[in-house]
Amino acid sequence: MDLRPEFVLPVDAERATLVGRVFLPSVGGPAVVAIVGGEVIDVTRRYPTMRDLCEAESPVLDGVSLGPLEAILAATPRAARSTTPWLLAPVDLQAVKASGVTFAVSMLERVIEEQARGAPERAAAIRGEIGATLGHDIAHLRPGSPEASALKELLVAKGMWSQYLEVGIGPDAEIFTKAQPMAAVGHLAEIGIHPVSTWNNPEPEVVVIASSKGRIVGATLGNDVNLRDVEGRSALLLGRAKDNNASAAIGPFVRLFDEHFGLHDVEQAEIGLRVSGADGFVLEGKSAMSLISRSPSELVRQTLSANHQYPDGLALYLGTMFAPVADRGAPGKGFTHAVGDEVTIASPRLGRLQNTVVRCPDAEPWTFGTSALFRNLAARGLL
Repeated sequence: MDLRPEFVLPVDAERATLVGRVFLPSVGGPAVVAIVGGEVIDVTRRYPTMRDLCEAESPVLDGVSLGPLEAILAATPRAARSTTPWLLAPVDLQAVKASGVTFAVSMLERVIEEQARGAPERAAAIRGEIGATLGHDIAHLRPGSPEASALKELLVAKGMWSQYLEVGIGPDAEIFTKAQPMAAVGHLAEIGIHPVSTWNNPEPEVVVIASSKGRIVGATLGNDVNLRDVEGRSALLLGRAKDNNASAAIGPFVRLFDEHFGLHDVEQAEIGLRVSGADGFVLEGKSAMSLISRSPSELVRQTLSANHQYPDGLALYLGTMFAPVADRGAPGKGFTHAVGDEVTIASPRLGRLQNTVVRCPDAEPWTFGTSALFRNLAARGLL
């Protein structure tokens, strides 16, 4: 793990408005913070929760210094915890939602999972068959368009229509609950793979933060840890495949929109992934947000509207185009995680999110929920 501030921060950190959360051992609870000039500034007196900060039209980020970011990063890995504050996921009361099948490449991989019925050794043959059937580039196909409807008719006629294609090129996006509020883990935390899974992967994504009114206020990075074999057995197992202990990583910080960074920058971002295993295996890849089939604004609109309110706002994973297919181990088995993998998700203007893979039962248990947060804030006189 790289604990240097320059590793975790955006390349233009000096003009970025960065906010997040840390845990304060001295009070047994979290603080909302801003990163200013390499210092971690506690703004909890003004904004007791990240939800409160993200509801503010023009946040005022003044407060008390908790020390240099370097010291807090050093204290963040689980084995390094002491009396120094450590980083948490930069969201709290927001619903943690995710969009699926928002890139053509990942859409096809979901179809392959479904056809393979959780057996990775069948994936290569199915991948070739689907590619031969489509026969053209669908990366720029607009969901719900006449062209998408024509493709649906073709695939139905060939017996290859799928529920994943329905949400990939149909009018309605796939939006699901990734984790409960307060359950996401942050930068340098362990991420969990369910012990039943033998075919799984990281999903490097941009996560946008929206207020209760649907206004997108900022963005960060996320890892939508996915169990390909579990979801491949049945889409009705999506909850088991997606929502497990430490399976939602978000961070390192939320970059708020301002005159230097906005939604256009999110839409043009490139997301890099690096997986480095203790066995010497290295996997690298990139996703281009410019290839997303539904805009971030549309995905937020389909999530938060007159049909469904989120009074505490939401964090929404936007989906990924990266689906690793390189063999790790036996030929034809594809990629899957191994315990000890270091996963780094990076984007120049959002920084880097780095986590270590463990089995879910071995990850840090989630014990500090919403009730604990409010009891703690009340005891500190912040409510």
